[in-house]
This record gives sequence, C-alpha cells and structure tokens, in this order.
Amino acid sequence: MKILDEFKAFAIKGNVVDMAVGIIIGLAFGKIVSSAVNDIIMPPIGLLLGGVNFTDLKVVMKAATETVPAVTWNYGNFIQVIIDFLIVAFVVFLLIRAINADKKKEAAAPPPPPAPSKEETLLTEIRDLLKK
Repeated sequence: MKILDEFKAFAIKGNVVDMAVGIIIGLAFGKIVSSAVNDIIMPPIGLLLGGVNFTDLKVVMKAATETVPAVTWNYGNFIQVIIDFLIVAFVVFLLIRAINADKKKEAAAPPPPPAPSKEETLLTEIRDLLKK
C-alpha cells in the first residue's frame, strides 16, 4: 500500500496537475495552429506559387499495381510540418517574450515600503502626544 500512497501523493501534486493542464491546452492549441496553417496561411502561399498544395507534393518511387499501392516519398507533407512547427515556435516565442517583458516591468517597479512595526507606531504616537 505504501507505493500506492506515494503515487497518489505524486499524482496530486500541483506540478503534475499543472503539467497535465498544459499538455491538454497544448494539444488544443496545436489543432488551432494546424487549422490556421492549413486553412488560412497555406492557401495564399500555394496560390502565389502557382496553385501548389504542399501536402500533394511527392515523388513516386514505385508505381501502383492492381494489388499493391504506390510507394511515394511525401516531401510536401514534410514541408507542411516544418511550416507548422515554425509558426508554433514563433507564437510560443512571442508569448514567452510578452511574459518576460511583464516580469521585467514588475521587477523594475520599486517594492512598497514596509509597514512600520508596532514599536515604531507606538513611538510615533508618543512623539505626537509630547508635541501637543
């Protein structure tokens, strides 16, 4: 039972839960980026290049027969995946850059002065009473 308790403590820790949430959001974000690349960015690029669809680019290494499908080298799909990666990497870079800029602003702001201790407050009150 001890190993089960240790696993439970590990799985419930905040870091593991945060990582799981990050992975789930990352997967959803990946679908959004894939759709943006495939549906928004690549069609105009393909149009500029003469109607080329990158995912259709391939070299037929062995032609298909009646029983065996063609053996192809799908380099266009590889190009598409590289473009997807570059876009995701750029977006993550922009997010990290924004987060770091925000942290720098917080670090540059001077911290508020500490509140006076009880002794200082009491001495200030005594001083003010003596002035009167």
